[in-house]
Order: sequence, then structure tokens, then C-alpha cells
Amino acid sequence: MKKLNFLFIILLLLSLGSCRSETETQPEITAQTVVKTGKLSGKVMSQNGSKPIGGASVFTFDEKYKIYHTLSDSDGNFILEAPVGEKTVYIQTGNGSNFRTEISATVKDNETVNLTASQTKLNQVAKIAYVKGSYDKIEDIILSLGYTATQITNADLANINTLAQYDIVFLNCGSRNYSANQALYPVIDTNLAIFVANGGSIYASDWDVAYLVGGNDNTNNCGLSGGFVPDAKLCSKNTGSSGLLAATVNNVGLTAALGFNSLNIDYDLGSWQKIINYDPTYWEVLVKDSSTNDALMLRTNQFTATGIPSTPIGNAPNTTFTTVCITLPGNIQISISVPQAAVPFLVALGATVGPCSGATGSGYIYYTTFHNHASGNIGNAGVILQYVILNL
Repeated sequence: MKKLNFLFIILLLLSLGSCRSETETQPEITAQTVVKTGKLSGKVMSQNGSKPIGGASVFTFDEKYKIYHTLSDSDGNFILEAPVGEKTVYIQTGNGSNFRTEISATVKDNETVNLTASQTKLNQVAKIAYVKGSYDKIEDIILSLGYTATQITNADLANINTLAQYDIVFLNCGSRNYSANQALYPVIDTNLAIFVANGGSIYASDWDVAYLVGGNDNTNNCGLSGGFVPDAKLCSKNTGSSGLLAATVNNVGLTAALGFNSLNIDYDLGSWQKIINYDPTYWEVLVKDSSTNDALMLRTNQFTATGIPSTPIGNAPNTTFTTVCITLPGNIQISISVPQAAVPFLVALGATVGPCSGATGSGYIYYTTFHNHASGNIGNAGVILQYVILNL
């Protein structure tokens, strides 16, 4: 009987000790998921491996389409931190629609994996054309990077079916030859408007501003007929004088890609096109005169016009990539091209379809008062023109 009483007391004590709730005896622990990451390093190079490419976007996504992004420095070097595992890595310049590379890489926990030069070369997906000029040979820079371009004529510019085959057209200074092609220019004006409004991009240098705003072989006043860019948006006169001009790079992205923010431009030909005025809401100044702040290099993707027909341009009908705008930490926005299958997921995370700025559908127009001479590049302005080629 005593043994039974003893056992009863023991059971009673045990039951009293268990009266506390589980939350009182075991504090609640909230576990936070730690994402394991590693790094990918490499050097972005031109397609033939001859030149480093600065300012290129290098990025990947995790399984929930969160972006991991970095930029190559002026020597092409980059280090991308990303979640561990098998990843598709994208390397792009501009908004990725004309130059991009897509590779597979394995990210290892807390390790740096070095990508090879064959993996990180920047490939051309655009169809590029140029019109031969008297004072420029930008095709030489294109070829020096390992990319390809097709020579076309003013007659080709007057044929929208031919023009629409290309994504980018370079107008070399001195290519206009107005007197020999005068009857073509009303049609060329219309076609260039169609081309840019539907996403094609063009680059014009020095005297070839006449393709933009009208004039003969060059422009000499602010009220000329012709062209497709309104005179109120841009006026240029052939009043520049020869000499060495100190210039400043006026764009943060361009400065980072080049690795310098000042240069001397050798205007060794007289009567170069001097920008008299421009609409600052329409054009972005990339390079300016250090002493006068006069614009020397402009770009825009703000082109619009009424009555422009919808016309497929270049690779657009065949591409499986779409340009989107993504906001990075710090409210930094970037325009990139991604596979169409990824678009709905990115939009759900806040991305928008289309580039981060500019008119809907508009391609880029780049204009420089300087150029690379047919006899050779003018100093480090050639590096700026490399940037133009890759960012159109």
C-alpha cells in the first residue's frame, strides 16, 4: 500500500510539471532562409577577342526571377555575385537587342568561378549597314571588333524594303552627295522616319546631320527643308573651325565604360558642323566642349511622328527576346533584353515591358560633330565610337 501511495505522488508531481504550455517551455524560433551565393568573374571582349568592352550588363536570375546584375569596367572586367547552382548568364550592351551573349555557368558556394574569354565575348545579333562616306570609315571600327556590316547606298535608303532589313544604319560623313541623289531625298526622309519610329537605330556624323534636319551635303541654317527631325529639335551649322578642342564626357554610363571623362578632339578639317541649339528634353548630351559647354555628341530615343506605318525592322520579327525595364536597388533602372518566357514573371515583380525611357517603339539616333577620319581614328574618340556602335 505504501508503494502505491509513493507511485501516486511521483505521477502527481510529473503532471504538475507538465502544466506549462509548450510556448512557455520552448521559446519560438523564427528561421530565416540564407541564400548561398558565389561569384562569377570574367572579361567582356568583342566578338573577335581584340577589344575589352566596358559598360556591359552582366546578369542572371534566381528561380523566382530576382535579378543579380553588375557592369563590366572600362577594361571589360566584371564580378557577378549570384545564387549557387546552374545559371544562365546574359551579357549585353545597350538594351540588349543588338549585341548580347547567353551562356551557362555553375555558381559554387562561396567560391569565384572564372569564365573563359570564349564564354564572355559579346556577340552581334543585329543586322548592320553603312553608307560609304568621304571623311568617315566607321565600318573599319566595326570590323576591327569582329562584327559585320553591309555597305548600302542612298538608293537603298530610298527603298523601305531594303532599309527595313537592318537594325542599325551608320551614315558616314560625306555620304549624302545631295546633288547626285536629290530626287531620292524626300523618300529617304520618309523612310528614315519609318525606320527609327519602328525601332531601327542610326548614327550620323558631322555633315551627315543633313540626313536628320535637311540640307544639301551639310546644313548652314536653322530653317532648312527636308530631313525627318524637326528643326526646333536640332540646329547645326557648318561653322566649326579646325583645331584641338578640349572636351568633357557628360554621361556617367559613358564615363564608366570609357574609363575617362575628358579628351582632346582633333577637328583637323574646317567647316565642321557646330550644334547651335537643341531641345534638351529631346536630346541627351554625351560629350560637350569643356570651355563653352556646347554639345558635341547627342543621342535620343524620343522620336515620334504622326502617320508612321507599323513596319517590322531587322531581326525584330524573328527574335525570341523582349526588352524590359527593371529597377535595381537604389532605384537604378536598366533596360535589358530577356527571353519572352521570362517576361510575365518579371512583370509580376515590377518590371515593365519596353525600355526605361524614350518614346514607345523608337530606336536611337546618335549624332557626333566629330568622326573617325578615313585616314585613321582621331585619338581616343575612336573608343567613344566603339561605344556608339555597341549601344545603338
